[in-house]
Amino acid sequence: MNLYRRLLEFVKPYWKHLAGAMVCMVFVSAATAGSAYLVKPVLDEIFFKKDLAMLKWLPLAIIGIFILKGVFDYGQAFLMSYVGQKIIADLRERVYSHIQSLSLSFFTKNPTGILMSRIMNDVGMVQGAVTDAVTGLLKDVFTIMGLVAVIFYRDWKLALIAMVVFPVAVYPIVKFGRKLRAYSTRSQTSMAELTTILLETITGTRIVKAFNMEDYERKRFAKENRRLFGIQIKSVRVRAISHPLMEFLGGVGIACIVFYGGYNVIQGVSTPGTFFSFLAALLMLYEPVKRLSGVNNTVQQGLAAASRIFEVLDTVPEIRNKPGARTVPPVVREVEYRNVSFKYEEDWVLKNINLRIQAGEMVAFVGASGGGKTTLVNLLPRFYDVTEGQILIDGVDIRDYRVESLRAMIGIVTQQTILFNETVRDNIAYGKVGQPLEEIAKAAKAAFADGFIGNLPLGYDTVIGEQGVKLSGGERQRISIARALLKNAPILILDEATSSLDSEAEIEVQKALEYLMEGRTTLVIAHRLSTIRKANRIVVLSDGEIVEVGTHEELMEKNGEYKKLYLLQFQDSHEDPFSTSIQAEKPAAFS
Repeated sequence: MNLYRRLLEFVKPYWKHLAGAMVCMVFVSAATAGSAYLVKPVLDEIFFKKDLAMLKWLPLAIIGIFILKGVFDYGQAFLMSYVGQKIIADLRERVYSHIQSLSLSFFTKNPTGILMSRIMNDVGMVQGAVTDAVTGLLKDVFTIMGLVAVIFYRDWKLALIAMVVFPVAVYPIVKFGRKLRAYSTRSQTSMAELTTILLETITGTRIVKAFNMEDYERKRFAKENRRLFGIQIKSVRVRAISHPLMEFLGGVGIACIVFYGGYNVIQGVSTPGTFFSFLAALLMLYEPVKRLSGVNNTVQQGLAAASRIFEVLDTVPEIRNKPGARTVPPVVREVEYRNVSFKYEEDWVLKNINLRIQAGEMVAFVGASGGGKTTLVNLLPRFYDVTEGQILIDGVDIRDYRVESLRAMIGIVTQQTILFNETVRDNIAYGKVGQPLEEIAKAAKAAFADGFIGNLPLGYDTVIGEQGVKLSGGERQRISIARALLKNAPILILDEATSSLDSEAEIEVQKALEYLMEGRTTLVIAHRLSTIRKANRIVVLSDGEIVEVGTHEELMEKNGEYKKLYLLQFQDSHEDPFSTSIQAEKPAAFS
């Protein structure tokens, strides 16, 4: 009930529509009860007493009742559907909005396919519980009330006999509803897994084909698909048995009524009109009672979906603004890592990091994979919060700044270029929507991207496809750099921005990056040591700790970790290790 109560909170803004629908339902129910009520005068007054006057007005009354019923039935159907669809739209928007507010750790723990399933499939399941169930429940309850009044008015003894069947009918409704809810939960979990497989294999289709894994993926999909089929068949079985069981219970009740009521008519205790009016009302009553079983099944499936949705909505963002958080000053003089340690679950990723970065300084982070480089820079825009210690901007803990203000001061260019299935213009202006084309073109020119953009079919209005699939790797990266240039943030993070490019593309991108870094406080994660030749300082990380700090020349003289990395990368190269076209040595296993 608490779960359903939370769902019904979404109805509050639309109470006027709901009230109108309820008024319509009352009239529909009254018209239904009126139809049953008229059976007695039709039989007794017209067919048995042959009353001609009654024959003239009763058909008009019947037509009037059905017109009234049709008009109000349309009204309640439209109003309830409007409320239901609006609630689902609001709920889907609320879930998406909340997911956007959650921290990166949430996305690390929850695969994309499962989150997509929550927003699309689970919210779709709730639609039945809110729209169909609420409509059916209110409409059928009003109808039942009206028809029960008719049968008690016609023959209260017969009505009491009929009421004996109702408690018996409630038990299977409740029992089947519980089973359906369990099956529905399992079905939605399986559907989420299926969505994840789809997302992974469709977005990663190149790798699937490159490794000849089509058959493997078909089998993996088929296995999960069969599991979903098995769960849904169990749900179908429960739904299928509930209908004939309700039919049987209803048949038993009607058989008892026919015997007892027929006996009373034969004995002269009751008239045929009274009995058939009672029987008509009872038969009409049976349908809404039977539908309540279906409503309960729909509600249980919707509640199973709602529990998964509210699980997301109840997730509290780890990264939030403190009360009274301030705005980052427009000019940043210093960034400091003070005794910073970070733990992911049970593993310490960073340990006691102390580092000061002055305005306009370029600091490069190098080290073996898994050394903590990316984590170190991800703490600055508060993608994660430090476990211990502080990160300060101009002496103020970044947790005392507003998150939006902090991130507005930081530009990021990553190895994995994230572009959207929009135009070149929209991708460059992402984060600064509404910028004039002149400013966008200026940023593109500074990123050495205006040349290839001019050759696209529609120039800046060319849609570049999902993840920029219509562009080369170097072109995508220059779009990303143009985006960072347009943002014009004083702090810049470059996370292995050229490591995935070939030498020719790297030269072009490196030119754009050098322009981007001018006058900015820059943190560079370097995979290729050639990209950090101009760094003011190089910070070497190993197992989450800073082991060396200095310029290239100073670190080479130390004969420490940096020199090992340098020799490992360039020992077989005959080129200048600080040329922009350096290629790393192939690993021994592939040489």
